[in-house]
Amino acid sequence: MQFPPKVHRCATLGLAVCAALALSGCLGYDGDFDRGYQVDEDTLSQVKVGATTKPEALALLGTPSTTSTVGGDAWYYIGQKMKHTLQFMPVQMADQHVLAVYFDKDGKVDRIANYGMQDGKVFDFVSRTTPTGGQEPDFLRNMMGGLFRFT
Repeated sequence: MQFPPKVHRCATLGLAVCAALALSGCLGYDGDFDRGYQVDEDTLSQVKVGATTKPEALALLGTPSTTSTVGGDAWYYIGQKMKHTLQFMPVQMADQHVLAVYFDKDGKVDRIANYGMQDGKVFDFVSRTTPTGGQEPDFLRNMMGGLFRFT
């Protein structure tokens, strides 16, 4: 079956527009991105050990990602560099760092540490999953055993 030239041109143009729209989502795609706190060396150099107070550190560094709850007073600024190799592939962590600011009992900066992946193992700081009961392999067996037990 032969189509008229006008229909053939419209179909070709429509196909080209659809292909351009489909590929436009890939344009300008940058697979690497930062997540969390990114250390600014100029700002960090303004935090002086033994002189900077908590309010001054808060004004310079901003709100910490988390704080210590046990064994001293410390603020932790957590940042990660993520890599997204392909548009529809899962994100992978390329680098991770934790800036730790420790305070003495007077509320002044005692020391500053910048931990990276080389200082320990990678772990998930913010996990959105909560373990629930019943996930054990014996759950079904326990349910069926209790079903037929009459006492």
